Amino acid sequence: MCQKRIAIVNDMTGFGRCSTAVQLPIISALKIQGCLFPTAILSVHTGFPDFFIDDYTDRMQPYMESWRKNHLAFDGILTGFLGSVSQVEIVMDFIRDFKKGGTKVIMDPVMGDNGKLYPSYTEELCRRMRELLALSDVITPNLTEACELLDRPYPEEGTFSREILGNMACALSEKGPSGVVITGLPEGEDLMNFMYERGKGFSIHPVKKIGSDRSGTGDVYSAVVAAKIVRGESLENAVKSAASFVSRCMTYTEELDLPRNWGLAFEEFLTDLK
Repeated sequence: MCQKRIAIVNDMTGFGRCSTAVQLPIISALKIQGCLFPTAILSVHTGFPDFFIDDYTDRMQPYMESWRKNHLAFDGILTGFLGSVSQVEIVMDFIRDFKKGGTKVIMDPVMGDNGKLYPSYTEELCRRMRELLALSDVITPNLTEACELLDRPYPEEGTFSREILGNMACALSEKGPSGVVITGLPEGEDLMNFMYERGKGFSIHPVKKIGSDRSGTGDVYSAVVAAKIVRGESLENAVKSAASFVSRCMTYTEELDLPRNWGLAFEEFLTDLK
């Protein structure tokens, strides 16, 4: 029996608990081999007042070529933040080359939050990110990202009715992914995860809202979802597990009273992942 393997396409950040710094240990804890495909190397993430960044775009093609020549294969591909049109093009080539019959592609479209896109997202970059949908099996956007991927305006009040969310999830699925999870939707004292599976319909998975938004939460969430799916578990189980894990980490992080840009203190709960 072979151990499952996921290629993690994301940046590598030294401090701040985001991107591959959280995704690799979480995927490993779930007994999946994580293989890093870096898009950039940062000293701290961009939510800090000062950061060093080494853009890895020019190195991504030869890095990928080495993997190709070594005949590597992956059961899953997890994509995260992509900083340029060139990186999107490289990642699309990577998926086309390395996605085989059973490979699952999980796209976490790290584009923005609370109705605002990150500064690097130009109109052209947003358009190319939409093209990634056709190559994805599961996507985990927040509401801002779901609106942008559909080229729809973000609601002024920051919420949509469940009927409109269902319409959005179906529209996203029609562009490629069979599974769509719109994450972190506020509803009273809860945060709702709105899930759609083609052929199965909709389901809603709420968790209690704890504290304020923290850096890297989406990376933690997508890592659990990706590992569970690659292990053959249902999307519903993956979503429930991810939401529960993030909630536990958030509770502990709030107890520690850590700065929000320090991310989630997830290390305490790695051994609980099953």
